[in-house]
Amino acid sequence: MVKRTALGVISFLMIFCVCLSLAGCGKETDAKFAEKTVEEIAVDYGTYGTEAGDRIETLLKDLSSADPAAGERWRKIVDIWTSPELGKIRSYGVLPDGLPETDELCIVVLGFQLNPDGTMKDELVERLKVALASAEKYPKAYIVCTGGGTASENPSASEAGEMAKWLVENGVAKERVIVEDNSITTAQNAIFTYDILTSLHPSVKKIAIVSSDYHIATGELLFKAESILRANSPGNEKLEVISNAAWRAPSGTLSTMFQAGALIELFGDVETAFEIYYDNYDIHSLPPLN
Repeated sequence: MVKRTALGVISFLMIFCVCLSLAGCGKETDAKFAEKTVEEIAVDYGTYGTEAGDRIETLLKDLSSADPAAGERWRKIVDIWTSPELGKIRSYGVLPDGLPETDELCIVVLGFQLNPDGTMKDELVERLKVALASAEKYPKAYIVCTGGGTASENPSASEAGEMAKWLVENGVAKERVIVEDNSITTAQNAIFTYDILTSLHPSVKKIAIVSSDYHIATGELLFKAESILRANSPGNEKLEVISNAAWRAPSGTLSTMFQAGALIELFGDVETAFEIYYDNYDIHSLPPLN
């Protein structure tokens, strides 16, 4: 009787372990399915635009069936991405009227690649002029300078560091300026800025993006998407992008496929994202993303 009981326990434990193993495989399979589905959504829209609408709807339904929360999050992101309102310039030169006049507001200035010696290119200075005018208009707002080391001959320089120095030299109080100097892509701008604001500056609830006009849509998309992906539940986002101000650039574009790569980077597949970046945008002079 004892032997039979022991054998029964051993058999039960073996079956239990197999079930745990299969459950783990199931979770891994679900994660892989979600990654594959999100990447298909991004690449389909990046390649075909609205012509891929039916296919994207099917993929979103498949994702929702496997993971309802993920499906809801990515449906919100796709709705933002496909909206004609995305990237609509609210104001040139300075943020528009009507934004919060408290430290609830944060002005996020997106960086631009430095010269090889670490000095700022004219385009970045023009973005900073818009940020300065906006900071003067909203004197209680924080200002995030975001961008890492992109000077090929000066590893000690960072976009954010140079931007912050310029703003302080031009009259912005140092305590208002937040430096995020680890990112080298717009997706990382969003990821690392979110980390800093939610952990160190809990008063901030609203974000206004400052960049060149052709870059506003990508910046808004990624900051909104990052907030959606980080929320503990859909609809409970901690940060909201509410406005923008742009410098009117004489040239410059970012393709929808580039945005697809950035969304894939937010989701965590950096290797695929960089393959897309290299195919769609000249980033060959930048250091590799670790």
